[in-house]
Amino acid sequence: MKIIEGHAAIDPHPSIPVLELDPFDEGILRDPFDYYTALREAGPVVFIPSCSVLAVGRHEEVRMAFSDHRRFVSSRGVGLNDFKLEKPWRQPSLILESDPPVHTRVRAVMARALSPKVALGLRETFREEADELVDNLLERGRIDAVHDIAEQFPTTVFPKAVGMQDVNRRHLVDYGAIAANAFGPDNALRRDALARAPEVVSWVTAACARDRLAPGGIGMAVYEGADAGEVSEEEAMLLVRSLFSAGVDTTVTGMGNVLWCLSRNPEAWQRLRAEPDLVRPCIDEAVRIAAPIHTFARTANEETEIAGHPVPEGAKILCGLGCANLDPRKWEDPETFRIDRRPGGHLGFGTGIHGCVGQHIARAEIEAVLLALAARVAAIEPDGDAVWRPNNAMRALDNLPLRLVPA
Repeated sequence: MKIIEGHAAIDPHPSIPVLELDPFDEGILRDPFDYYTALREAGPVVFIPSCSVLAVGRHEEVRMAFSDHRRFVSSRGVGLNDFKLEKPWRQPSLILESDPPVHTRVRAVMARALSPKVALGLRETFREEADELVDNLLERGRIDAVHDIAEQFPTTVFPKAVGMQDVNRRHLVDYGAIAANAFGPDNALRRDALARAPEVVSWVTAACARDRLAPGGIGMAVYEGADAGEVSEEEAMLLVRSLFSAGVDTTVTGMGNVLWCLSRNPEAWQRLRAEPDLVRPCIDEAVRIAAPIHTFARTANEETEIAGHPVPEGAKILCGLGCANLDPRKWEDPETFRIDRRPGGHLGFGTGIHGCVGQHIARAEIEAVLLALAARVAAIEPDGDAVWRPNNAMRALDNLPLRLVPA
């Protein structure tokens, strides 16, 4: 068997169209929209020779691959590496890189710790912190929304909610980005990420230990699952660790992307100020337009098919979440940002059994910031070019210069 990029090289069926490009090219990762169009228009499933994978970019097929966890599994890795063939770079995530029955058992613990009730209980604290942050930012006027809001706010409120006693904001932000880059091929982004991983992962692992968490927080709620015999002590630690890949960097990315959308659409900002009840559909619409996770993979666990095309066992399937969210077959004017769209069915938070378990907390954080801004800021104006950071799995900003005009 020939292995390429950590998975079995496949010989695609002649009926499957071939797309000759590299989806992990840094130019595409910074500006993916032409690639998205090419992927959708090439067919419901395509073969990409550069990394010997199949790829799906239309909404129907991406949703299907994410929903059918029997045929298209996560336990063999959600990146290019097939854990059945090569050892993963770290102990796999029990939430992200597992299938039932393991996934069912551990997700129940996480779902309880991150429930809508828990998010509701944190809302007032989030609002107070957001009000203070925005008041301070208005004194400056000109800001970088990535560093001053999107990174600052989650790394302030989420560690407190978890009950962390050790806080290193840079490591908290970087851990998720490292994990996401590791999902890609053996390119410079992955190599740089893995070079930094030992320091960051060892710090995160130590910070997730039971004795480093305060009582009453989300972290100890996970360890209560171990006390009840639902998970082992080691599994509890791994679940707490997963909070910092799924609960920090993706929230940072989502918050930055929402502010990017609003700064480019001043009429949407004025509508949100006039109708703050639109804050939730606004968040969903921004996550649809600029999904924090642009690509995850699944592995065909048996010989199967996609849209009538044969798929061999062991084939890696790149699932273009960001691509599917802009599919004109699903959305009218898909590239238009409309905060009243109420885009049910978008894939920005995933779908199926692997839908984002922490989305209630993430939504509460972003909502708190947007409402604090809406009450105090008359206009959010670009103050320079937005800079996108290439990442093998995430669609994230490096810089977002903005000018805040006080109300």
